[in-house]
Amino acid sequence: MTQLLVTTTENIPGQPYEVVGEVFGLTTQSKNLVRNIGAGLKGLVGGEIKDYTKMLEESRDVAVNRLRDNASAMGADAVVMMRFDTGSISQDMQSVAAYGTAVRFVTKEPIDDNE
Repeated sequence: MTQLLVTTTENIPGQPYEVVGEVFGLTTQSKNLVRNIGAGLKGLVGGEIKDYTKMLEESRDVAVNRLRDNASAMGADAVVMMRFDTGSISQDMQSVAAYGTAVRFVTKEPIDDNE
């Protein structure tokens, strides 16, 4: 199965489309005790907290896959203008939202020179 196209641009070169509607993919992840302890220690010396980075990468992937599922269920061929939004729900929870516009490809009508 071909994966549904998701792009951050408004246009898909050479591909006309019609708008189907807004689509979203959401996930909320909780930090576990081990990650919190590691983050606390890393916070003392500074630098990247790799466990949190990994958690956000995983959250992003889940959100985009859910966005694709939502678009596919609407009969879309692609999602344009995809964006991310993130936020903390509490000290131990992170939310990631992927959102965009679901579109369906349309074919160009051939021009009839005989008319």
